[in-house]
Amino acid sequence: MPNQSDWEAKAANILKSQLKLKGVSYAKLAELIGDKEPNVRNKLSRGKFSAAYLFQCLNSLGVSDLRLG
Repeated sequence: MPNQSDWEAKAANILKSQLKLKGVSYAKLAELIGDKEPNVRNKLSRGKFSAAYLFQCLNSLGVSDLRLG
């Protein structure tokens, strides 16, 4: 079974891949969610963010379907 850091990395990678697919920069995401770019960068590099933050970001990117496989 994956450990906590494995799940954190997976969540960060999912969000990063959606940013790439949508062509959205960290700065633009920060603007969309009302955060600061350094905060977004730090959260994604560490993988330390809540599920609510993940959903907020995905919603801001217009992601309505997500495959986890």
